Amino acid sequence: MPVINRVVVVGDALIDELVTERETTSVPGGAALNVAVGLSRLGVPASLIAAVGQDADGDALRLFLSHHGVSLLASPSPLGTSRAVSTRVGGEPTYTFNEAARNRHLRLYEREVHALAVAPAVLVSGFPLDDAEETDRLVAAITHPESRLLLDANPRSGMLRDRAAFVAGWERVAGMSALVKVGEDDAELLYGRPLDDVVQRLLDAGVGAVLATAGAAGASVYTSAGVSVHREVAPLHGPVVDTMGAGDATFAAVAAGILHRWPETDAEWGTLLDRAMGIAAATVRHPGAMLRFATEVGSVGVAETTTARRPRG
Repeated sequence: MPVINRVVVVGDALIDELVTERETTSVPGGAALNVAVGLSRLGVPASLIAAVGQDADGDALRLFLSHHGVSLLASPSPLGTSRAVSTRVGGEPTYTFNEAARNRHLRLYEREVHALAVAPAVLVSGFPLDDAEETDRLVAAITHPESRLLLDANPRSGMLRDRAAFVAGWERVAGMSALVKVGEDDAELLYGRPLDDVVQRLLDAGVGAVLATAGAAGASVYTSAGVSVHREVAPLHGPVVDTMGAGDATFAAVAAGILHRWPETDAEWGTLLDRAMGIAAATVRHPGAMLRFATEVGSVGVAETTTARRPRG
């Protein structure tokens, strides 16, 4: 399908290196990549605008995206492909990022600007909103009169260069968005405030719908029309393996639903959240961050074909 007929996702793509006591595993990741692949798995044709290097990691990302039917519009990355290392050896995971991730710049050139301008919907996730020049170009490019803009700030402390500038960029793009996703960690990192406070701030600023995610406590939707719906994470057989992709899977599932038909009532939003929570529950029962379905729980998925493993020690 031509790029111009696809939903466009713009943001980050990287290699997630997962380090445990037993082994090190590398899988394709990054918030925008996860969302683009998730949309494709949900039947929504998607293109991805992301910075990808001309290196082995970049080749792995290109192969993975091609396998899942996602069209890549790669922004040049002179420092190579971004890589995030998640160390999970006792206690909570710790994250470090390579130089390419810490100093990423997502340049929107003529091809990318055109794709954004004609897209029926644009999803922004993991975009460097503290880069004022690129945020200006992003805002200017979203000109399709019927395009829906959906935003997930998805800030990471190790990649955040200027918190105040990021908040300013995020609030600017949020003001244009049909739906904004915000999580507990985002609220704390960007504002040092509880999630409920940030949700209210967005609604007061005129955002039409807010998707608030709270990890194991589930997710809620609040709208300017008075909708207030909460759903717990769906119960599902099998152990939780990796929570890394839960938020991206939730965002992709909600986005796919509202792009098909915008919910109006509590019941319609509730039905959409039920499906999203089921998908999130399935996603966390697999390694890596690729969106999964309940029917895949207990199986070895497609992501395993692009995984590199090596023993620790």
